[in-house]
Order: sequence, then C-alpha cells, then structure tokens
Amino acid sequence: MPDPIWAPDEAAWRRAAELVEWSTPFDAVWQPRNGRAHWFPGGRLNASVTCVDRHAAVDPDRVAISWEGEPGDRRTITYGDLLAQVSTLARGLRSIGVQPGDVVAVHLGLVPEAVVAMLACARVGAVHAVLPAPLPAEALADRLESLGAKVLFTQDGAWRHGTILPLKVRADEALTAVAGIEHTIVVRRTGMDVAWYEGDRWYHDLVAADRGQGRRAAGRAGGEAVDLPSDHPSSIISQAHRRGRPVVVTHGLASSLVTAAALHEWGVGEGPRLWSAGDVSWLAVQAHGIYGPLARGITTVLYEGTLDVPTHARAWEIMRRHEVTTMMTTPSVLRTMRGWAPALADTSPVESLRRVVLYAEPSEPALREWAASDLSHRPVVVADGWGQVELGGIVHLSRPLDPELVPSVAPAIVDAEGNRVPDGEPGELVLTRAWAGAMLPGTGDVAAATDHHWTNRPGLYTTGDRVRCTPEGGLEFLGRTDEVVSLSGQLVSISEVRQTLLDHPFVERADVIERRDVQGGRYLAAAIVLDRGTADQDLDALARDLNETVRDNLGGVARPRMLIFVDRFGDELRGDERRRALAGLPLGDTPEPKRVTWAQVLAAADLGNTAT
Repeated sequence: MPDPIWAPDEAAWRRAAELVEWSTPFDAVWQPRNGRAHWFPGGRLNASVTCVDRHAAVDPDRVAISWEGEPGDRRTITYGDLLAQVSTLARGLRSIGVQPGDVVAVHLGLVPEAVVAMLACARVGAVHAVLPAPLPAEALADRLESLGAKVLFTQDGAWRHGTILPLKVRADEALTAVAGIEHTIVVRRTGMDVAWYEGDRWYHDLVAADRGQGRRAAGRAGGEAVDLPSDHPSSIISQAHRRGRPVVVTHGLASSLVTAAALHEWGVGEGPRLWSAGDVSWLAVQAHGIYGPLARGITTVLYEGTLDVPTHARAWEIMRRHEVTTMMTTPSVLRTMRGWAPALADTSPVESLRRVVLYAEPSEPALREWAASDLSHRPVVVADGWGQVELGGIVHLSRPLDPELVPSVAPAIVDAEGNRVPDGEPGELVLTRAWAGAMLPGTGDVAAATDHHWTNRPGLYTTGDRVRCTPEGGLEFLGRTDEVVSLSGQLVSISEVRQTLLDHPFVERADVIERRDVQGGRYLAAAIVLDRGTADQDLDALARDLNETVRDNLGGVARPRMLIFVDRFGDELRGDERRRALAGLPLGDTPEPKRVTWAQVLAAADLGNTAT
C-alpha cells in the first residue's frame, strides 16, 4: 500500500495560479513525488515578469515602491522605472558571469537597491539569499560559506538607530574566511570611505552603461527575463543553527510566487499601499512585503531604519505620509509602539489605515485589541498570522480578506497519539492539506533538520508548534516541541545559544529559557553557573563578554537579554522543570546581570506549582 500523500486543495491552488503570469501553462496543479507535492509541473515563468513587466506594460506610471530612508530622504519608483532598473541590473549581472542557478547573497539594508537586486536575480534565474545587515563578520562568513554564493551585494554603510553600520568593512572581513565570492557589488548609501579589493564593483558603475537611458533601458539586449521551469530555486533562507552551522532552506519559483500572490490577494493586503515594518532579511517581508504586493501591482512602502529615529512618532508619520492601508509587523514591534504611544504629543488618526497583520511571533488579545482601536485612533481590522520558514511565510490567518478563496492548509490540533483534541485544548499543530509555498526537498543537514515535518506522520505536515485554537479562529502559540524559538522574525536555536555559553572558559553549567516582559513580549534569558575559580569575577564585565561571544557566533538576535548567575544547579529540578522555574523567577526586566541562589529557583518552582 503506498504511503499517504500530503495532498492540496487542488481547486484553490488552480485559482491562485491564475494570479501570476505563465509563459508556458503547467500540466497539472501538483503531482505526488516521494510523499510530497511537486507543484505546477511543466509550467514555465519568471517572477520579475509577474511583479514588474506586466504592470509596467499597462500602467508604467503607477507607483511600485514608496521608500523612506532613516535620515528622512525619500524615493518614489514607478513600475516603468522599476522595469528599467531591474533590466539594467540583470544586464550587469550577466556581464560578470551570473547564470541561472548561481547563488547571489544580498547583504543590504532595506534600500530600493535591495528589491532591485532580488528582482534582477529572479530575472536572470539566479537564487537570492538576503542576509541581515547587522550580522557581525564571523556570523556573515558562516552564512556565506553555507550558501556557496558567487556574488555578494553589500553597501558602504547602513543607517540604523541614527548611526552608520560599516557593512563593507564587515563584508571584507567575512570574505577573508570564505572562498567562492567572485564579485562584491557595493551600493553607495552613506558616502563613507571604504577599502577596495580585487572583485569589488560599485553598483552605480555596474549599471552605468544604461545611465541616461531611463525607461528605454528595459528594451536593451541582455536585460530580458529568462524562461524558467516552475521548480527552479528562487530564494534561500537561513534557519536557526544546527550543530554549529546555519541550516538553509530553498524555495521554488512557481510555488513561492503563487503563494505570495494568493496570500496578498485574499489574505493579507487590503487597499493600494502595504507597509511591512521589518527587516528585509525576514522571509515574511520578502514574501508578503515585496513579492506579494508587486505581483498584484500595488505599492509597497519600504522604510530603511528603526522606528525610534528621530522620535518615537516615526511609525505613525510613515503611515500618514505614505497613506498606508495595510501594515504588517511583528508583535514585538507593535508592543514597542504601544509603549511609546501615551507619551506622544501627536497621535492624530491614520485615516488611510484599514488593516494590521501580525506575524512571526505569538500575540496576546490585549495587544490585538489595542491595535484594533488605538493604533490609528479609528477602528482597523487586526489579523493574526501563523507560518514557518519551511512553508514560505504566513499560511494561516485569523481574519483573511476572503476565507472562501484563500487556500487553506486545513489545520488540526492533535495529541501525542495523533488524535484530534477538543476545541480549546492544547496540542501539536498539524496541517492536513499541502501548501504550495513549502520548501523544496533538501539533502544533508537540511534534510536532517526539516524532513521530520513530512515523515513523523505520513500524509500530514507536523509543525512542531504547540497551540490551541482561539475563539476568533486564530492559533494561540504555546511553545515548541523542539528547542527552536522565533525572535524578531528570526529562528534561534536555544541549544546553540546554550552550547556557545558552555564553551566559555568561565562557565560550568548553563540553561537558556524564554521569559516574558511586562508588555507580554518574549525574550531569551540565560541562567549560568560559573566555574568555582571565577567567584570574584566582575559580573558586569563577564556578562558583556558572554553576550559578545553569543553575538559573534550566532548574531545579535540570539544574544540573551538577561543573564542570571545562579550559585548552583541542584538535583531537585531538571530539564523542563528547572527551565519553568527559571522563567518564573520574579526578576525585573532591567538589563543588568542578576545573581540568585538555587534556593530562590526552588521557591519559584514551588510558587509555580501552587499557582497551577
């Protein structure tokens, strides 16, 4: 008897496929292949044609990108202009030898050139991998090595929190430890001086041949879109570390593009202007803040920097200035805005805003209620999204625009034996229908880290998320069945953070936990037992050293916000019991290191047991 197949809602995906441009129609919506769905076999297309060419042909003056830099500079790019810029850069990439299937790393902030680079890669058939701009050099080197990139985009410096991050300096340092990068393309953003090495090219020089051509540049030879098969790899996303190395997943062209278009049309994007307030390296920003809106021909609003520059009113100013109709962001960002709101002098309504979509992290009812009534001082719809990197972004929304048309994964919540739990009861989330946005099958470390989703329960996709259904139809996230957490839109392996701390010569034992702050947000904390010979260490200096060690190895998002120094770990509590007690310690959310005794941990455990 053949293994069960994770099958899709075929009619829904056939309807979704009509939202994109096909050069060759597909033979079938899907075909079974090794227990998975192979999507749109026989079809051929190019993402840049769907996202740019067809809109430029109909209405070249329609605004595609409305961009704002952190210092306050702004750019408006129409679909006609975007086609010219993408075609020109595609021609430049071909001139330096970029071919279909080559990997191009995009180490840029959220500047227009980042979007142009993504679309130019799509145009020539290269696979783009967008990397977080703040990555330190060592972590950037790890990412580049795991990607096997041929070309690297970076910039001289990037604005963040009112200061300039030296991106080119970090890239240069990373490249001393990585082989294979043939060209580094540098966007001049800040004007700061940078060192220059063999293989470095200015972005503006690479596209100089078409300077002054304007929209006519789109028609020059070499800038055309290559015809690609539906399962051609389009993008690579880095997941949490596994065994000391970042694990990357690859998404296919047709499946990811159709999914982005369908989620925008029927799930996410209400109105003509969408702003995804997040980092361009986040998959949700790429799928739902760039590809989705552009596939459907609306305006995507992009902001380069952080929302506290020059004042805490920046987010509201962006929404009013760019007439944002749909805002997408993480609960962490929204909690920060809620904390700022009472002190702001100008909190006039954002008249254009109709919808807020949350993603990447759990959100609590109080936060959603605040967004619905107080964020713009007028009623807006708030939708809570759930998804995973392996699935290509958001796959389930509590309040989609059109629940009848948006494709469904038919989620179910099951117990350890695979039986459905009663409504309102917790369990593991499984998906009973296949999702087109799911990653392409991997090998090696990727297969070891991801295949379990499809093999644990044949015919289902097991998410590893413990959830329960909310009365409004959303999914309340309760935790993971593994040791991976989502923080600020990025996956972090708790076991990797713990091992990094244990590798420090002064650390004897360590545990890493999630705690909640006063606003309901989640953050990482680490409980550390020091080696007996280090009792007289300056805790402030040691805490800085430990955090820098984590940042250098795993990136800033993995750095624990709180370090708790415990005199010992006793045998009374182990594993999850100890972690629950550490998470329940009554400690303020202030940044200084905390010193507690094991007796205090035991008391927290007793208090937790009494409360339950």
